[in-house]
Amino acid sequence: MQTVQDAPALRAAIRGWRSKGQTVGFVPTMGNLHAGHQSLIKLARVRTERVIASVFVNPTQFGPNEDFERYPRTLLQDQAALADQDCDLLFAPDVGTLYPFGAEHSVSLHVPQITDVLEGAHRPGHFDGMATVVCKLFNLVQPDVAVFGQKDFQQLKVVERMVRDLSLPVKVMAAPTLRADDGLALSSRNQYLSADERARAVLIHDTLVKMRELFLQGHAWRALEQVATSRLVRAGFVPDYAVIRRVDDLAEPAEDQREGLIALIAARLGTTRLIDNLMFD
Repeated sequence: MQTVQDAPALRAAIRGWRSKGQTVGFVPTMGNLHAGHQSLIKLARVRTERVIASVFVNPTQFGPNEDFERYPRTLLQDQAALADQDCDLLFAPDVGTLYPFGAEHSVSLHVPQITDVLEGAHRPGHFDGMATVVCKLFNLVQPDVAVFGQKDFQQLKVVERMVRDLSLPVKVMAAPTLRADDGLALSSRNQYLSADERARAVLIHDTLVKMRELFLQGHAWRALEQVATSRLVRAGFVPDYAVIRRVDDLAEPAEDQREGLIALIAARLGTTRLIDNLMFD
């Protein structure tokens, strides 16, 4: 596997593949890779002939009280993991490559409406930073296919909206959430959990499953939001939200809507913020 840090080297490698008529898949990451990331590489490998992954901890999507400084940087381990998955190239740029005028003076991209709720409401500016850096990476890589995990469901929907609105020539693919045996969604932030917190963290997925079961039994979605929130609080979580929303745009469903819905939870356990979701269909 080749590792490059600058745009000219990246584009030279891609030109070589394109000259042979090869398709390119892309998996953008912030590193500290786990099996969930590896599943994205596998999906890209199935769909395209060449696969690029990026590792870049993007400063513009972290808020002032979030964990940018302590976010784990594990490039050597990430290189080994990607090589094991037959990734063809790792793009590991520095901040200057993606923000040549500095992150604070960068052009900023805003995707309206869908970024105003849930994660967007609790993490102001997060999706502007995410959308901006993903757009920059798409411009550099110009992939045929880009793969994103469903665990960050709102992020996936924001990227889909951005691609459609800007007419970017890339197909966005969703990869299923990879889970531990007890149901906890794999995340780089899971390593921050203490042993006791890790044992309790599974309640998030369990609560999502209960929400879906009760909904399918005919219960109203508004009541289920209250039940889920109370359940999490009793277990020691501090929920930001536990909601049922429309899959297409994450807006509140009509009172009688029974299809095309998803449950989403974001909650803190100790100092760690966890998110997860579960579709009802």
